[in-house]
Amino acid sequence: MKALVQRVSRAEVRVDGAVTGAIGPGLLVLLGVGHDDDEATADRMAAKLRALRIFDDADGRMNEPLGDRGVLCVSQFTLMADTRRGNRPSFAGAAPPDRARALYERVCDALDAQRGVFGAHMEVELVNDGPVTVLLEVI
Repeated sequence: MKALVQRVSRAEVRVDGAVTGAIGPGLLVLLGVGHDDDEATADRMAAKLRALRIFDDADGRMNEPLGDRGVLCVSQFTLMADTRRGNRPSFAGAAPPDRARALYERVCDALDAQRGVFGAHMEVELVNDGPVTVLLEVI
């Protein structure tokens, strides 16, 4: 499982012009699920996201975890792309949609996250805070 995690001042996701999820300060998580991922992987990812210390403490150092801040989680199978050969990404490592949806929902539920619509064409808007962007991989 892979996640591109962005510390944001605000973020929202729209499907067909309608907002499906929005947050103020917190994390925008683009989440990719691989074919070897399972419930334990999803639980580890959610725990890692909750504990990730990328928010400023009183001294201005990245030392604080998520706490009461919001999470917006968007499914992103393209994070599973293999680009080692050629110029066209291979998505063979991505989990089948039914399996990916269940694990995506598990992570979202564990984080009490706002979310996009799994499998939909989404527009994601964000104001990156910092900018702080981290790539997480949980196996």
